[in-house]
Amino acid sequence: MELLTSSLLFLLLTWILFRAFHSFTHGSKSSIGKLPPGPRRVPIFGNLFDLGDKPHKSLAKLAKIHGPIMSLKLGSLTTVVITSENMAREILQKHDLTFSNRTIVDAVRACQHHEVGLPWLPVSPPWKTLRKVCNTHLFTSQKLDANQYLRRKKIDELIARVQKCCQTGEAIKIGQAAFDTSINLLSNTIFSMDLVDPNSSAAQEFKETVWGVMEEAGKPNLADYFPILRKFDPVGVRRRMTVHFEKLLDLFGKMFDERLQARKLQGSTASNDVLDTLLHIIEGNVEELDKRRVNHLLLMAKPLRAIPIAV
Repeated sequence: MELLTSSLLFLLLTWILFRAFHSFTHGSKSSIGKLPPGPRRVPIFGNLFDLGDKPHKSLAKLAKIHGPIMSLKLGSLTTVVITSENMAREILQKHDLTFSNRTIVDAVRACQHHEVGLPWLPVSPPWKTLRKVCNTHLFTSQKLDANQYLRRKKIDELIARVQKCCQTGEAIKIGQAAFDTSINLLSNTIFSMDLVDPNSSAAQEFKETVWGVMEEAGKPNLADYFPILRKFDPVGVRRRMTVHFEKLLDLFGKMFDERLQARKLQGSTASNDVLDTLLHIIEGNVEELDKRRVNHLLLMAKPLRAIPIAV
């Protein structure tokens, strides 16, 4: 039995390496004469080792050698790097529609978030709808000005917490305290409530879930550089991210249902937060919006801000 298992694993690994090498060599031959110059590539891995632990500095050094427009092979993916200010302006301002689509990292494929999440959608009617909702109803200057008092309140609470620890001689992790304040500011803007409380076990679990999302988002993932490995999830990033996403989506779903029921009661007062605004849009059929899209839109507003938008 062990011999059979070992043989199957060996055959699987051989097949994966063969496909990766074939993809690398085939892609290189078909793109000769079409891509900008770039550093010499290592078979299978391409230029992954050229990035080092500080990619921004490594790319700046490579640009001095190969010019402001260069091509890199990151695993089996061909990437064009622009380091010229003028060329970047040309791409981002004049040809923004052509280059607006983003590489979908495997982490955000958890719970099919990439199918409904605003940052990952291609330019399409659903993308235009979500973008219109954000620009027209959520991120207007009036909305931001109306929440100024809330930002001041949360900053004052953070200062008071630090002062209390100073008076009692208690140690405080400034980074952790700032993170708590940031999450509570977002949760009050969206749900009109704190989701992080140092004295609550449920809030502690939520905070750990958010941290878990951020950690998984920051981990190198072989599936992002070798799409052929995506179905195997070799590092387990998508599997762990699915657990975190399910917890957050379940929480948002419960809040959605509770607020929806509360709005149906006579005498209930509007919270005028983001969730109320989204529910008003759904009830009025102003835009094509439903519970699933709302939950994934809220997911984008929380820990997903830490996920890189490109490989």
